[in-house]
Amino acid sequence: MDPEAIKISRIVNNTTSKKYEGYYSLFWIKNGVKWLEIDKIRYRNVSNSLFFLRPSIDWKLIMENTGSSSGYILYLSQEILNNPLLSKLHINEVRLFTSDAIPKINLSPGIENRVQSILEMLDELIGSELNHKDDAIISLLNTIFVYCDGQCNIKSVISENNAKKTLVYKFKKLVDKRFSVNHKVSDYAEMLNVSDNYLNECIKETIGVNAKAVITEKRIMSSRHQLKFTDKTIKEICFELGFSSPDYFSYFLKSTLELLHPCLEKAKSGKI
Repeated sequence: MDPEAIKISRIVNNTTSKKYEGYYSLFWIKNGVKWLEIDKIRYRNVSNSLFFLRPSIDWKLIMENTGSSSGYILYLSQEILNNPLLSKLHINEVRLFTSDAIPKINLSPGIENRVQSILEMLDELIGSELNHKDDAIISLLNTIFVYCDGQCNIKSVISENNAKKTLVYKFKKLVDKRFSVNHKVSDYAEMLNVSDNYLNECIKETIGVNAKAVITEKRIMSSRHQLKFTDKTIKEICFELGFSSPDYFSYFLKSTLELLHPCLEKAKSGKI
């Protein structure tokens, strides 16, 4: 791999402008950014998002005075994106969007933390002289893009005007907030003032799975994260996430792993 094929920098300056010509720019904005200016248009409310911009787009980031890093910018060459491991993923579709549609990917909270960890590892690797670092870099990029392609994330655009995608975005935000209390598709359909069938139709069309699969995926991801990374007991996690009993919680984890396996395989292959 050409040493100049990929570059990375933290978002730490009050103003950050486009630095390298001919590179795709991948932003992960955590927080602390006032606005992202794209071709002279300012966009606010850009926290906890990924943006993927083509080389022809001019951009500028304006930070709050937080005194800390607000995320990362990856500069990716065409060589990187043509790698066979990455070429089949949705990010390659995103980069072909027209100039008036700015790709924006909203990550669920658990995925956001993973993406941050991966970018921190990339930051270390890119400036290192480790053996096989090129393979490691491609593997980490692939992992980020698989998360972006996953069924728990919505591919949209910053100037979104598609009513169905807007509905799915609102549904996902509700699931993030209410998944431990509301487990039925009908609950969310009622909150969104649409029918169960229409909600499922929009979700299926936008991210390739039905509403129940999104709710189930959120519940199981939160369950597994807490089991692995907290000191809480199974009983504590069970009731915190709205399960009726520890026995049912165990049954849910076992049964949904089998249910979600085909969806996870599709996410890995870049088909959803």
